[in-house]
Amino acid sequence: MHSVVLQTTIDGLVDAFAGYLTNAIGFLVGFVATYLVGRFVLVPLVRRVLDRRGFDRTVLSLVDSVMGALVVVFALSIGFMSAGFPRFLTAAATLGGALALAVGFAAQDLVGNFVAGVFIIKDKPFEVGDWIEWNGNAGRVEDIDLRVSRVRTFDNERVTVPNGDLANNAITNPVAYDTLRQKFVFGIGYDDDIDHATDCILEEAEGIDGILDDPAPSVRVTELGDSAVGLQSRFWIDEPDRSDFVRVRSAYVQAVKERFDEEGIDMPYVHRQLTGEVEVLESVADDGDASAAAEN
Repeated sequence: MHSVVLQTTIDGLVDAFAGYLTNAIGFLVGFVATYLVGRFVLVPLVRRVLDRRGFDRTVLSLVDSVMGALVVVFALSIGFMSAGFPRFLTAAATLGGALALAVGFAAQDLVGNFVAGVFIIKDKPFEVGDWIEWNGNAGRVEDIDLRVSRVRTFDNERVTVPNGDLANNAITNPVAYDTLRQKFVFGIGYDDDIDHATDCILEEAEGIDGILDDPAPSVRVTELGDSAVGLQSRFWIDEPDRSDFVRVRSAYVQAVKERFDEEGIDMPYVHRQLTGEVEVLESVADDGDASAAAEN
């Protein structure tokens, strides 16, 4: 009797051990096979596709990290399924979905800036070293990260801008092309000769180092102000860096101003004169004193 019970117990232990061993082998085979396929086939394939489409190295590195994590998660899932634990997989998937939903709601701005950073790196509306303008701000891009971009203003201040602000708003990139056109309005008096003033403006543009001859500078009458006729000069500069733009513009405006002074061309400015009579206020004050005396 005891031998029969002992034999039954041993057989049960052996069956249980065999079942656990089968489950462990199934998990190991499923995990290893899935991981190897994903790590050495799927990840390189995705990387080659993105590389051929010209994605930045930062994006490729990010894709490698994300794909590596996904491969591990997927390999664990296949391993548990191969081991015969579908309930565990279902519970893990439910828990993971709930956590992902909670994290998504809590980090909407963070995720949005992250995605915007990926598109900025891919689409390249600007690059490191470019001078950009956005929402009334301006500066030179020092660094482009996946969440933020760092811009140094021309007052030597660092501005850390969330990538979402740059991706969702209009950005002006004055140095995106090889040349840049600039405009400046010179005001002359109504009694001055417009043609003569135009010739002076064009001649001074020809003598400024940095203003291109092709396209040639031009002048147009653009406004008739309260006290001046506006002549808008349009000129092009090569390799439009911020420092070059400021230097060329300053030298050009100074040269035109000095030429106008030599030629006797007036550059009027708006002035206003306030007039009034103090006697009115004094009269009111005297009337008040007289009324007070009469009451007394």
